[in-house]
Amino acid sequence: MEKVLSGMRPTGRLHIGHYFGALKNWVKLQDNYDCYYFIADWHALTTNFENPENIKELRREMLLDWLSVGIDINRSTLFIQSKNIYHAELFLLLSMITPVGWLERCPTYKELKTEITDRDLSCLGFLGYPVLQTADIIMYSAKYVPVGVDQLPHIEISREIVRRFHHLYGCDIFVEPEGLLTDVPKLLGLDGRKMSKSYGNAIMLTDDLKTVESNILKMVTDTNRKRRTDPGDPSVCPVFDYHKVFSLESERDEIVEGCKGAKIGCIDCKRILLKHIIEFLEPIQLKRKELEKEIEDIDQYLSNTQEKACIVAANMMEKVREVLKI
Repeated sequence: MEKVLSGMRPTGRLHIGHYFGALKNWVKLQDNYDCYYFIADWHALTTNFENPENIKELRREMLLDWLSVGIDINRSTLFIQSKNIYHAELFLLLSMITPVGWLERCPTYKELKTEITDRDLSCLGFLGYPVLQTADIIMYSAKYVPVGVDQLPHIEISREIVRRFHHLYGCDIFVEPEGLLTDVPKLLGLDGRKMSKSYGNAIMLTDDLKTVESNILKMVTDTNRKRRTDPGDPSVCPVFDYHKVFSLESERDEIVEGCKGAKIGCIDCKRILLKHIIEFLEPIQLKRKELEKEIEDIDQYLSNTQEKACIVAANMMEKVREVLKI
């Protein structure tokens, strides 16, 4: 069975953007692939190195969210990146052969350097993020990495590093990874901007339902629709983007007709959406409450799959050391 690998930085509890952008697909992939999913706590330090003190708790919160939406420890290999020292070793060895120019051209590196202005990112770890990411992937001979189209350049860097390693040392020990494109729906934040916890515009998977109701009813809609009697345009309305994800096609057709003909108001539209979001969140939250009682120590909970990942990584590093004659 071909392998899939993906990871997520522990930045706290997750929101519905994380679910529809990644986790929903992760759950589905468990049916057809040998899946490796890891908590990327070293990656979290690349932009948050000054405040590492809460990473342990953030790891637990994120794992509980994963499990509550259907990631299954009996069907996937779940592990913590920093508990597998072989990732650091392979990162070091790959960094010896990776040209700096490749990393400086990475679109995400240039984008974050521009966007994040409140901290100094002139660090080797931040620049070398794609190299560590490459080590994460090829350590497990993962054939596929689920990504959105905007993340394909990261996978291409990994492929280039693998090809360079094989060319330099006359070997063929790594699988050249491929991006497994994920159809990520357009799901902006409650205010129409990018969904982000830092913006305070996200619907968290753990938000109590009263908070969800309040936030949905305050959502930005078609700004040109001033009164209920004004016709609206669903194509420019963030609420309708949510309907595309949560509502039935027949309902969406009725909403489009009602909005354009001013037959329904924005509150009516939001009430329909709210019903579906609550139906989506309730079982996730009930399962999470059960998991919170069952899982106190995530290291103990992950011990078997963590050991499996470490054994696979140890075997790969034996091959790498043999190739490098060290």
